[in-house]
Amino acid sequence: ALAIKAGVACPGFSSAITYYDQYRSAHLPANIIQAQRDYFGAHTYERTDREGVYHYEWYHEE
Repeated sequence: ALAIKAGVACPGFSSAITYYDQYRSAHLPANIIQAQRDYFGAHTYERTDREGVYHYEWYHEE
């Protein structure tokens, strides 16, 4: 935190602490990845507020 406040670049430390934070997190913000997979490959996605898997009809083929 002090290095960032002082304007000192510390990419190695920043990426390491970010990796650690994500590794120990129970819920990650991967919503965009699930949405992209569902859009491009008709994969399903899970919601955190409801049980089950879902698929959204992103576009209508004519």
